[in-house]
Amino acid sequence: MITNDPYTSGTAHPAADPALAARLAGRLQLAGDWDGALSLLPGQDRDTAGQRAGILVDRYWWRLDDPAPAEQAVAGLEDQVRRGYLAAQLAYMRLLFRLGPRPGDEQAIGDGLREAVRHDRLRGWATFWQGVVADNVHGDPGTAARRYGEALALCRAGQDLLLESYVVRHQGGHLIDGDPLAGEMLLRRSLYLRAALGARPLTAAAQATLAGVLEPGAVRDTLLQAARATAAELSLTWLNEQLTSA
Repeated sequence: MITNDPYTSGTAHPAADPALAARLAGRLQLAGDWDGALSLLPGQDRDTAGQRAGILVDRYWWRLDDPAPAEQAVAGLEDQVRRGYLAAQLAYMRLLFRLGPRPGDEQAIGDGLREAVRHDRLRGWATFWQGVVADNVHGDPGTAARRYGEALALCRAGQDLLLESYVVRHQGGHLIDGDPLAGEMLLRRSLYLRAALGARPLTAAAQATLAGVLEPGAVRDTLLQAARATAAELSLTWLNEQLTSA
């Protein structure tokens, strides 16, 4: 019998324990159950507003559905740094996916990430996103590589394996053409980290990315099959579209 299950033991129910609710919401977010995660966090609670906004932005990133809930949650944040950081991600998505980009999006990205880099709690992630923007918006792989290196040092110092999974995936993408073995090793590390963390959407994306650099065969087919199953189950819009042509 499971003795430490908060639903069957003497541990407080998540609704009565805000810290437990926040932790469980984070786990559900990683698993791609964004609605379940949001259900654990009070809608009008100032203490969880930042986490709720982050979950909504993450859900929009994967599903590319109605942006209004994420935009409204971000706009309502009292924390100016987190508001700018999440607004930068929304602006980046509009540019990357061509979802009605706005005239001030590039400035919003730059300003939001520069401010976030100055704060310890967001420095590693904001540095990583600066690399992504350099890669995919500005076409500047040299700057991107430097930012990824800085972000890797920060995430390893802070033992942030989730961030590391993002960083090494992008570093692997940089290396794959010039040094296929090293690039593939980094892509595999990203996949293993994400799977170990229970990050289902991220794991599916990593499976698809790794499959894209492997020769045809059983391993590649298994990766694609697993990625397609997760993408369909969780309604991962852009990944579903990517996998239809794989």
